[in-house]
Amino acid sequence: SGLWISEFFPNVAKHADELALIRSMQTDLPAHPQAFLRLHTGTSQFVRPSLGAWATYGLGTENENLPGFITIAPPNNTGGAQNYGSAFLPSICQGTRIGTGSRPIAGAEVKNLRAPGSPAAQRLEVDLIQTLNREAQARNPYHAEIEGVIESYELAFKMQSQMPAVLDLAKESDATKKLYGVGDRDTDDFGRKCLMARRFIEAGVRFVEVGSGNWDHHFNLSGALSRTTTSVDKPIAGLLTDLQQRGLLKETLVIWGGEFGRTPYAQGDDGRDHNNKGYTLWLAGGGVKGGTSYGATDDHGAEAVQDKVSLPDLHATILHLLGLDHEKLTFRYAGRDFRLTDVKGEVVKGVLA
Repeated sequence: SGLWISEFFPNVAKHADELALIRSMQTDLPAHPQAFLRLHTGTSQFVRPSLGAWATYGLGTENENLPGFITIAPPNNTGGAQNYGSAFLPSICQGTRIGTGSRPIAGAEVKNLRAPGSPAAQRLEVDLIQTLNREAQARNPYHAEIEGVIESYELAFKMQSQMPAVLDLAKESDATKKLYGVGDRDTDDFGRKCLMARRFIEAGVRFVEVGSGNWDHHFNLSGALSRTTTSVDKPIAGLLTDLQQRGLLKETLVIWGGEFGRTPYAQGDDGRDHNNKGYTLWLAGGGVKGGTSYGATDDHGAEAVQDKVSLPDLHATILHLLGLDHEKLTFRYAGRDFRLTDVKGEVVKGVLA
């Protein structure tokens, strides 16, 4: 395909023919918390539903025993739960968190998944609570939140039967674990996250996000960047290979990127500052035109100058690839129709197959 991919990603580079690189991303926010919220929700100003919540709202779930949206090791800061929240959408659309970005993912679990007592006793308890919820809903038919609470109670009860099995990586073969770098000191943590993501996808979860930290290289770039890229390169490539071998890549959209990029010039003795004016992310899988490079920055890699892509454009494109029209996926709240892309956004047709 002739795509230029950094020497820091030798394993991902082997998948160049499956990747569509958008090299002209831009955002108007150079600070982490605001940019992170904008990436996930389309705004940084007040609480809005996250991309995963919108996707779940539009598509529903393929597995009634698992959440439609899973977020694996999200960061504790930069907006916190708002980045995977449902805001005014039904609460059933919000992301279910597995672990946090500040701790290793090994051993992570869904808190309070197991309730005391037998399944039969739990069923009776849930049925009683649901009866009270439905009575409250009958008295307040315009409160969509109550329906969300009802659905969440049912999901919490059903998750007990399937969630522990999906989280159990011991069932994977040694060859599969090696493919993701599980067991290797440098790649074990992110490898586990990516393998967990594939297991959720295979189980019918619609939207899975995997968090990766330690990219804020304001100093010590020469040492830190190599360690960070090494930790994710093999697991990402392993995920793409595994999805492909299982026949899942054509029906799974994979996106890799962050809230902004880094400057091409040095910060201090050995670092790079935030750069929101021109950066790259890539897509692969379902509906994506592999081996594609879209847009360009200037000669210094500092600012997008050709076929600029905004976050509303990216969101519109993601929804399109999921089979959703970003202009028609709306929810009425506080007297007006809201959508992820608000009044902006155009599908980037240059990356579509």
